Amino acid sequence: QSSLTSLAPLEAVLFDIDGTLCDSDPLHYYAFCEMLLEIGFNGGVPISEEFFIETVAGKHNDDIALVLFPEQLKPLNGLDKVRKWIENHGLKRAAVTKAPRANAELMISILVLSYFFDVVIIGGECEHVKPHPDPYLKGLEALKASKDHTFVGKKIARKSQHC
Repeated sequence: QSSLTSLAPLEAVLFDIDGTLCDSDPLHYYAFCEMLLEIGFNGGVPISEEFFIETVAGKHNDDIALVLFPEQLKPLNGLDKVRKWIENHGLKRAAVTKAPRANAELMISILVLSYFFDVVIIGGECEHVKPHPDPYLKGLEALKASKDHTFVGKKIARKSQHC
């Protein structure tokens, strides 16, 4: 028995990509470390994790990270088991993210999940971005699913990495 059974009859699942399907923070951190070292930022001294979190994280780093280090993007432990469970139960599924569409589709492709999602909702393509519910509501609408019978998977990855 899982806690998802309390949502029965479950008809859909919505996933954030960054931090839910994969821990992308290290990828973004390494990309910025590399880029900033190459341009001589901070006198060639690697940036600290604190600097990254305060100045870079969640800002405009997705394009650079995915172009520089796509091979470092790994699925989170348990993702395959969850994917199989969702497929076995015939649930509708959407990916919902703040990442630009090209980045979201690249991450999904690297994770070999392109076939898995019925729709990819990009926050920037909605009237309001997350954490506003607009992208999730758009996902529900696209899936023709009820909010009362949908599970929303959000960030679970928060490991810190260093250059």
